[in-house]
Amino acid sequence: MSAILVTGSTGTVGASVVAELLRRNQQVHAAVRPGRDSGFCATVADVELDFGDPSTFEAALAGVSRVFLMRPPQMSDPKKMRPFIDAMATNEIEQVAFLSVQGAGSNPFVPHHGIEQHLKRSGLPWTLLRPSFFMQNLSTTHRADICERDEVFVPAGRGRTNFIDAADVAAAVAVVLTTSGHLGKAYELTGSEVLTYAGVAETLSQACGREITYPSPSARQFKSRMKASGCDDEFVAVMGSIYLLAKLGMAAGTTDELQRLIGRPPATLREWAQRNAECFARASEQMR
Repeated sequence: MSAILVTGSTGTVGASVVAELLRRNQQVHAAVRPGRDSGFCATVADVELDFGDPSTFEAALAGVSRVFLMRPPQMSDPKKMRPFIDAMATNEIEQVAFLSVQGAGSNPFVPHHGIEQHLKRSGLPWTLLRPSFFMQNLSTTHRADICERDEVFVPAGRGRTNFIDAADVAAAVAVVLTTSGHLGKAYELTGSEVLTYAGVAETLSQACGREITYPSPSARQFKSRMKASGCDDEFVAVMGSIYLLAKLGMAAGTTDELQRLIGRPPATLREWAQRNAECFARASEQMR
């Protein structure tokens, strides 16, 4: 049985994709940065892959027929993904499932759009998964603001956003990589509800048992805080563009495509927040 290569394997989505594929008895190769270890079980083979180093491509693609491809979060220039996409075409990969973003097909301002276009030009058999905003961004990128300041600090104004659980996205990825009928398809994956960030703060408040607010910062204030926390310019630029779309009302659409793929209703933010309330405990509470 040929393997499925999972890029971003140690990240929020990638790790869940690995778990879902193992549940389906698939042979999995986990792509890791050179010198790193994925920490998965012995049945998962670690392969070194650096999108910026073509010398890693051949070994990473050896014995692989399908690929779960995702853009590193800090990479804003889609051209940096082209050499690996071209290498997949040369190696005659049978399917690439690319983790894009909601609306990327018609939005040239997000880096995923350029990657989608090059993937289509490559001649590779592709499947595009375009999820809405991950709930897990709240428990990773924005966790410190919530835990230390009781704030959801994003420049989305009064725009409404659709939220999705990364675990549900991973389940959809596993479906399209292990069942037929998905080549050449683009799936807009969303949850079933849309919320303003004031509503997000209220939902987190109820789950955590304390008041969490949404101060609605400006783009400049957001950029300043992100850079002060150590984020690099590329990552801050990508996040800023995402929240601009939310502010403009372009992140509020919903579809039923996720439910049709995974065969169950998607998780709501309230359900996810209740399951993960401990993650948002104040630092003083975490030390008890």
